[in-house]
Amino acid sequence: MNFKDKKVLVMGLGTLGGGIAAAKWFVRQGARVTVTDTRPEKNLAASVRALGGAAKKITFIFGEHREENFKENDVIVVNPAVPRESRYLAIAKKNRKLLVNDARVFFDVVKNPVIAVTGTRGKTTTTNWIAHFLKVKNGNVVAAGNSSDVALLDLADKLNDKKEPVVVELSSWQLELLPGARRAPDIAVITNLHPDHLNRYHGIKAYALAKANIFRGQKRSQKLILNGDSPWTEFFLRLRPKSSIFFFSLRQLPKNRNGIFLKEGVIFFRFGGVSAPVVAKEAVSSVAGKGEHNVANFMAAALAAHLAGVPWSAIARAAGKLPQIRYREEIVVQKKNFTVVNDSTATSPDAVIAAIRRFKSRGDLILITGGTDKNLDFEQLAEEIKKTLPPEDVFLLNGSATRKLVTELKKMKYFNEQKPQLFENLEDILREIKSLYAIPHTLTSRIILFSPGAASFEKFKNEFDRGEKFDGYAKKVFRQK
Repeated sequence: MNFKDKKVLVMGLGTLGGGIAAAKWFVRQGARVTVTDTRPEKNLAASVRALGGAAKKITFIFGEHREENFKENDVIVVNPAVPRESRYLAIAKKNRKLLVNDARVFFDVVKNPVIAVTGTRGKTTTTNWIAHFLKVKNGNVVAAGNSSDVALLDLADKLNDKKEPVVVELSSWQLELLPGARRAPDIAVITNLHPDHLNRYHGIKAYALAKANIFRGQKRSQKLILNGDSPWTEFFLRLRPKSSIFFFSLRQLPKNRNGIFLKEGVIFFRFGGVSAPVVAKEAVSSVAGKGEHNVANFMAAALAAHLAGVPWSAIARAAGKLPQIRYREEIVVQKKNFTVVNDSTATSPDAVIAAIRRFKSRGDLILITGGTDKNLDFEQLAEEIKKTLPPEDVFLLNGSATRKLVTELKKMKYFNEQKPQLFENLEDILREIKSLYAIPHTLTSRIILFSPGAASFEKFKNEFDRGEKFDGYAKKVFRQK
């Protein structure tokens, strides 16, 4: 696709980098770029500075969107905060304008083999672990997209070797416009599906349909990897993917399904009705300590890498050296008698449940949770907390999701006479924990788990900003150098 001299409208400059990367990329393509953002100019001064020399070639409209811009420009670049129901997008569609986002453009311009990963939980871990396995065969492999520091459009400009595989993580928002792209992922992975982002989608089915866009344009020669243990897999199969389908499962797969499964601690690969052990128990055990959910992530990543040409023997050898993903159950302070875990990217209740189950057997667990609601249900998390933790070991960061969780816990008579331990900032929570539990002088082994189970925008820019701040507070309070 050639954007030279095209009139391009970037909708939403933002402060988190996505709009900046898009605007700079289209300027590099020779497009005539206009940026529109409803926030006032003073709030976006840092973003304009981040554009560097590209800013001189951009027309800016701050404090409003103008209808005529959505009629006059050829291409509308939609950024993450834009609601799906925006009347301005409706105007653009009515006037037959091309709507794109970074993922749509990436798949239009990149010719490399692409492995794409989506899902509610585990997609970042799976993406990075696929890249880890691919490096065994292909050397330097880049993981990009969504939560990565590598923007998709920046990566698109840097790919010189067209044979070099690329691994990208795609959010449901990025997938919304993917069906219009010229190509689809060569290997698509859906890790799982749980209720999430219901502040954007009218129900989980609409959310699932957005995720399904990852395979909508695939051909028979391309591959789709689904979670054999997820109840939503049947929903995806009813959409009749055209690609070759493989499954991963923590249980034995039905005989008519190709893929990998776990049996007595060993991973087996089945293809064409023939099963064979491919990853021994010792290698699987090195992952099992990270929790059952990470065994599933490992299996999804291993299957994708193998379908991309990496031998099972190389995957098994690399299993013991899996990279730790930042802010995902990441140990940030480790002392003799206490450990602090940063799980800031746990933005839904099911992620907190997985973290609790992973760490509850490693010492006395202290949970820090709470944040901004995304129209999610907190009943199951409340049940897990009641079953696992006494009220004195649960510390709550105030927010709209936190209040929903407290309501569920009160229904279960969890607190009895005790009031919920509610705080306005993370540093105060950590100082209170240090004082109450005599850390670091306690003789009891304790795990301090920060797993919010909610979005972050009431108090932070995003979950990565939240994670970075938690790291700083934890190291400051517990004097970790």
